[in-house]
Amino acid sequence: MSTTSSPRTPTPSSLFGTHCFSNSIMRERLPASIYNRLEAVQSGDAELTLEVAEVVASAMRDWAIERGATHFTHWFHPLTGLAAEKHDSFIAPAGEGRIIMAFSGKELIKGEPDASSFPSGGLRATFEARGYTAWDTTSPAFLKRSASGVTLCIPTAFISYYGHALDKKVPLLRSIDALNKSAIRVLRLLGDTSSQRVITTVGPEQEYFLVNKALYEKRPDLVLTGRSVFGTVPSKGQELMDHYFGAIPEKVDAFMRELNTELWSMGVAAKTQHNEVAPNQFELAVVFGAANVAADGNQLVMETIMKVASRHGMAALLHEKPFAGMNGSGKHINWSISTEKGSNLLDPDGDPALDTRFLLFFTAVIEAVDRNAGLLRASAATAGNDRRLGGHEAPPSVISIFIGDRLEALLDSLAASSNGIGAETKAGHLDMKAGGLAKLPLDLTDRNRTSPFAYTGNKFEFRMVGSSQSVATPSTILSAVVADILAEIGDRLEKRIAAGATPDAAARAIVAEAWKAHRRVIFSGNGYATEWHLEAERRGLPRFRSAVEAIPEFVKPEAVAMFTRLGVFTKEEIESRAVIYLERYAKQINIEAGVMADMVRRSILPAGTRYAARLAGEAGALASVGAVAAPQEKLCRSISALIESAGNRLERLDAVLASASGVEEPLACARAYREGVVPAMDELREAVDTLERVTDATVWPFPTYQELLFSL
Repeated sequence: MSTTSSPRTPTPSSLFGTHCFSNSIMRERLPASIYNRLEAVQSGDAELTLEVAEVVASAMRDWAIERGATHFTHWFHPLTGLAAEKHDSFIAPAGEGRIIMAFSGKELIKGEPDASSFPSGGLRATFEARGYTAWDTTSPAFLKRSASGVTLCIPTAFISYYGHALDKKVPLLRSIDALNKSAIRVLRLLGDTSSQRVITTVGPEQEYFLVNKALYEKRPDLVLTGRSVFGTVPSKGQELMDHYFGAIPEKVDAFMRELNTELWSMGVAAKTQHNEVAPNQFELAVVFGAANVAADGNQLVMETIMKVASRHGMAALLHEKPFAGMNGSGKHINWSISTEKGSNLLDPDGDPALDTRFLLFFTAVIEAVDRNAGLLRASAATAGNDRRLGGHEAPPSVISIFIGDRLEALLDSLAASSNGIGAETKAGHLDMKAGGLAKLPLDLTDRNRTSPFAYTGNKFEFRMVGSSQSVATPSTILSAVVADILAEIGDRLEKRIAAGATPDAAARAIVAEAWKAHRRVIFSGNGYATEWHLEAERRGLPRFRSAVEAIPEFVKPEAVAMFTRLGVFTKEEIESRAVIYLERYAKQINIEAGVMADMVRRSILPAGTRYAARLAGEAGALASVGAVAAPQEKLCRSISALIESAGNRLERLDAVLASASGVEEPLACARAYREGVVPAMDELREAVDTLERVTDATVWPFPTYQELLFSL
């Protein structure tokens, strides 16, 4: 028997952060004085100097080169929704035909990509090309590996020559600062003199589909749009719910293990993975982290999912609704706020009825969501999410909040009491009365998967966000609206305390007022039910049926006033984003419609015509020998009628597409696509999908849903 030991598989603890220039690595490699000064920069207590940057750049370069890096890039998030990179090598001429590996503090602090080709929404003209990337000291640099080499990626902000934010990071950082400022002021008024910072934390859950790569490449719609514009659900779909949390297929397990290894090495704390409800649908959740770092991490998650899937012979689909009639994919943003010491402001300390601080911050979020439902809906408004929201197991397009029966009863009691004391609320234990099973501690609330915004014990879960979206925009809006309400609460607390109320009594009175005014947004029932839409309308809750209805919420006067008051967006920045999102909606629908027309014209109609001709020939041959040809003739007539219908609907799609593409004003153009092109696409799909159901499988030109969803 051989005694040779097999190589040990690296453990998560030995892998984690090996390709991340984290604070712990910097503490080891930087002089103590420089590291302390950098920490002060990260916490906002000092400005970054070139002296500090030079030392950090030297250490970062040496660390990266030791691990095989030859290039560096300022890695940023333009308003395309993707990450962007421009790679520069470390080489610098040293005379006599030699080079050295160099990286300066100036190169670390600032880069200069061409800004003219990124979306700006009118903030700059095409000929105004200069843009800057600025090192984000709060998000660690990391190494990206590929078959051809290693690149040092430095997270950066992206701004124009005139200082306008051209990315998703700058507003997110501003919203985090605004929330910190408002929250610390409230804590001081409540008597907390020790907390120095309030940190916004986010834990994203990423849903996605995996399909066979060879089949994927035969579907132009999947390749070009990320979703199937045609396709019929097979006899077995997700109705048995046998995929959810089922045993992970071996091929997918191998993919997930490599995915985890890649993410862990870059410092992304991938935690939970499982089968989702639809066939070939999966989910990955990441451990909570600072909102800015979490947003960067989620971009890496999406990119790495696609890259690793390809290595395993699969294609990853991040679209919100890649398959009609099946569950779509969301990105659940678990959002909370904590002090720098780790005290979660949305987690009650013992009995919630006795924790005034918790009650105040908790109802502040409720008030912020109710008063700014339109902005939160707009933050999740995309063409892809329009296909998902209100569909199979997806939240409706109405913002509501689930907090659970116990907390509802507590706040009702507090609002009705004369002394500001609510009824005691204890979660207790669950006794299953079965031998061998322990009593389980109960959470404060059940979970409501139908709610777009649910409290889950120490955080709120924003479930409306689409799977392909950046975490940054919804996190920015959520932090901003809560910061604004906390600023108002600070004013109200000051007035009540100045009038003689104790901080505790003043806070509880504000909680009662907020609950009475905003209880309408609380809903604990089935958010998927059609009855809820009628109830929401009765309550006066806004409903936005499409992205085109929601996006203008960004530029309402009250929204612009709030953003500018907090310093999260300038008027020009938020107006530009509304333009970009509307233009992106129109362009996405234009691409989908074009792909649809091309598939029908070049592949589906010719295939259907050939099949009809074959049937006609078979019917004629049968008739010539006196055999019964009625079934072939009937099917031939049916196929011919569907071909004619599809052809007519294709002509209508061509017409409305030409009309919409000629509209220049962004909102009017987006409306033209939503109101004209989308219905025409749906009508054409109906005819083509019916045609697919009656066409010989050997004739149909594209892989079917059954092949895509039940094979890897």
